[in-house]
Amino acid sequence: MAQTVADYVLSRLREWQVEQVFAYPGDGINGLVSAFGKAGNAPRFVQARHEEMAAFEAVGYAKFSGRVGVCMATSGPGAIHLLNGLYDAKSDHVPVVAIVGQTARSAMGGSYQQEVDLQSLFKDVASAYLVEVNVAEQLPNALDRAMRIAHAERTVTALIIPADLQEETYSPPGHEFKHVPSSAPGFPYSRVLPTEAEIMRAAEVLNSGSRPAILIGQGARNAAAQVELVADILGAGVAKALLGKDALPDDLPFVTGSIGLLGTRASYELMRDCDTLLIVGSNFPYSQFLPALGKARAVQIDLDPKFIGMRYPTEVNLVGDAASTLDALVPHLTRNEKREWRSTVEQNVARWWETIEAQAMVDADPVNPMRIVHELSSRIPEDAIVTADAGSAANWYARHLKMRGRMRGSLSGTLATMGSAVPYAIGAKFACPDRPVIALVGDGAMQMNGMAELLTLRRYSPLWTDQRCVICVFHNNDLNQVTWELRAMGGAPKFEESQVLPDLSYADFARSIGLTGIAVDKPEDLGPAWDRALAADGPVVLDVRCDPEVPPIPPHATFDQMVATTEALLKGDPDAWHVVAEGVRTKLKEFIR
Repeated sequence: MAQTVADYVLSRLREWQVEQVFAYPGDGINGLVSAFGKAGNAPRFVQARHEEMAAFEAVGYAKFSGRVGVCMATSGPGAIHLLNGLYDAKSDHVPVVAIVGQTARSAMGGSYQQEVDLQSLFKDVASAYLVEVNVAEQLPNALDRAMRIAHAERTVTALIIPADLQEETYSPPGHEFKHVPSSAPGFPYSRVLPTEAEIMRAAEVLNSGSRPAILIGQGARNAAAQVELVADILGAGVAKALLGKDALPDDLPFVTGSIGLLGTRASYELMRDCDTLLIVGSNFPYSQFLPALGKARAVQIDLDPKFIGMRYPTEVNLVGDAASTLDALVPHLTRNEKREWRSTVEQNVARWWETIEAQAMVDADPVNPMRIVHELSSRIPEDAIVTADAGSAANWYARHLKMRGRMRGSLSGTLATMGSAVPYAIGAKFACPDRPVIALVGDGAMQMNGMAELLTLRRYSPLWTDQRCVICVFHNNDLNQVTWELRAMGGAPKFEESQVLPDLSYADFARSIGLTGIAVDKPEDLGPAWDRALAADGPVVLDVRCDPEVPPIPPHATFDQMVATTEALLKGDPDAWHVVAEGVRTKLKEFIR
């Protein structure tokens, strides 16, 4: 039987060592679906419950494997559904290739069923590379370029393949005019280094300071040893952007933890008081959490020159990969023998960990949400992967989860979209089937799409050598982050019609579809519940009823925010007195221990 274009696409994906495609079927990709069947499901067709979830699963896979994630959808509505997940990949600089169907070429322009102008639809999210394949000879070059550009630029690329072309006989490009060949699949790797002169300039800036700080992001993940060495030489503290939370362990005494609105007081103090700043692999956008303008001399290291000098007036900008650039920088750094600054940083870090433990133990009705992550943090395996959803769950992940060992973690950092944690967890299990995965999910995100995706989790968990995957639901019947944003930023009371969620038992739902469900509504039961969930031999939904009125107060809450919150409560917030009580008790733990 002749090889079709669809057959060839899957063959080329196998050459690229793509092991699974996260997808949902539809008649716009019938040729490709048929090819999966003929190919013995290699690569594996991973059927999500929704195309957006397929895209998120590809993002999760890419984040935790370091490889290109591939997702697939039909024309029209299927392609449209991919967009949110693809924007998440683009925003967090994650390599994902989308393959989408299109109506038959003979029907294009005829307002045919499910015909959408896909080139216009995808031109922003896949701006790095977007091509419609209209003749077989465009392959393999089009697919190869999509893979290479996604990988090289850590971004989204897309191929549009009309339905009728998928079923045509494949013919390769010839050695002739206007045919474009391609080379064997494979990613080129190179070491990118700044010039020696720029390295010397950067060293001069960093050696000049007496109170140095380092800010790292996900771009420093493969340079942990180098960051630790530079911090030791300079006597610096190290803060972490949220996407770089897993780039350096939190059990190092000079690591101040997350920075920003979801950050720690130790990171706030580090940036407030430093006189030199080294930024490594981070595009952290909130400049108000960096040193005051003119207060610190700064150096930035980033692999991508597009993101150099954007967030702070840096004196020296080094374009290069983090590990190699830091290796080149180290011989030119002078060891800071005065360790008073480092000692102050370490004292602030130790005090912060004591504070948040005390805050996690504050009584709440029924369970303090901080305690959920605190109890996990003392039990979590050192090779675990953690995903967190947008919302208040991200606050507790950012502040209370102590990264150590080989732990990995991520969330939708820049797009901050709801609904990513469960599909991220599924992608993570395909990336690392021998490691336990924990998803921290608000009940709003769980109702949005997480519950349906539990079916995907159940379906594919037998493929994984370690089947542990704990979906922990922060069950407070409130769209909690927005509630607090209304109070603190808008000065508006909680509007129950928009904020209150319908109640249900997530543990019962899990049991109804054949998963283990554990319900917790007493703080003393929380630790044993985590023990049981982490010891299970399959997926578990941990349903914890927690207090929505425990405030995610920033450790550096502004006066304006406190005034706005007070005004909101005075305007008739239905939970005003409970909010005040929990807020006061929580904030006092920063000062009384």
